[in-house]
Amino acid sequence: MNSDNGFKSFFLKGLIIVLIAVVFLVIGGISMLGVLAVVNKVTIADLFKGSTETGEEEDEQGAGEKEAGTQATGEQRDAKSGTDSSEEFILSTLDDAISKVVEEVAPSVVNIEVTVKAQDIFGRIYEEEGVGSGVIYSEDGYIITNNHVAGGAEKLVVTLYDGSDYPAVLVGSEERYDVAVIKIEKDGLKAADFSTEENYEVGDMVIAIGSPYGLQQSVTMGVISAKGRDITIPVNLIQTDAAINRGNSGGPLVNSSGEVIGINTMIISSSGENSGIGFTIPSNTVTNIADQIIEYGKAKIPYMGIRMDPYKGDGISGVYVSDVEQGYPAESAGIKAGDVIIEVNEVKVSNPYELFAQILRRSVGDSIDVRVNRDGDIFNFSVTLVETPQDGDVS
Repeated sequence: MNSDNGFKSFFLKGLIIVLIAVVFLVIGGISMLGVLAVVNKVTIADLFKGSTETGEEEDEQGAGEKEAGTQATGEQRDAKSGTDSSEEFILSTLDDAISKVVEEVAPSVVNIEVTVKAQDIFGRIYEEEGVGSGVIYSEDGYIITNNHVAGGAEKLVVTLYDGSDYPAVLVGSEERYDVAVIKIEKDGLKAADFSTEENYEVGDMVIAIGSPYGLQQSVTMGVISAKGRDITIPVNLIQTDAAINRGNSGGPLVNSSGEVIGINTMIISSSGENSGIGFTIPSNTVTNIADQIIEYGKAKIPYMGIRMDPYKGDGISGVYVSDVEQGYPAESAGIKAGDVIIEVNEVKVSNPYELFAQILRRSVGDSIDVRVNRDGDIFNFSVTLVETPQDGDVS
């Protein structure tokens, strides 16, 4: 009996302690809410309302951020897609432009099969075959190519764009400038359009069309690497990185408008194959020589009768006249040794090759205006060009 009373007494004491603890917790919580209400200057009811709104705002903010993120991601995806589409459009446009140029020019490019006579070490004569390219110059069958392609040929066969073959004859050639004209008996041909050297610049895109290794109508693309190169031909050659190989000689180098800017003539390579350094004779020189060959059967190269060297000094850049040949146009006009030629027909010249280029654009009998610097004084002379003599090694 005493044991039961002791247990009940212990249980009641524990329950009372728990109730007291709960009361203190409730009082502490209410006191804390009161303090927060005072600090925030709101009622306790507003605290519970604000907490609910904050939760809703956070939910709304989270949803908004998620939506904004989704939208931003979509915009980034759209921007990337737009960039890709733009790049594809540019490449597609470039492809179309190149194809149109080739489509325009290719019918004017021909393959030339060449047969030459050669001699072996025992003195025996035999025939050797080669291949080159050419460009149609007139509708009635005149074709421009290189002298080293057709100049010494025994037999020439031209293959047109449509695959038809025609025998050709050599009309004439100019070895020094590596230009030749051949002709086939065929009318209604598509003649190429030719551009002048003022219409292109270093960096311009160019296309070479020809028959490398006999592979007819091969197309390669590059840029104009340099202008005014003086290698072995005494003209301002165009340098290009468009692939030029054996068989491309005599074929055209074409600009992005489909105009022939020159005739491919040579490469520089240790292996004899394309190494990205090819050279082209400018169309001004080519067409002038071709016109003379067609008219006279040979090239009548204009001549003024001076010996030349480059000159740079005293702020002057030009062509130094080291000697004047007696009885020829330069002397007759009044030009003297020691003069520095600075312009021809209002075009500045800074080296002999640039002067050559200007003279080669003219014909025998034409007059050119020559401006010289003579000891600081400027003089202008009119020089009437004559045909280069057989032993002429000056301009």
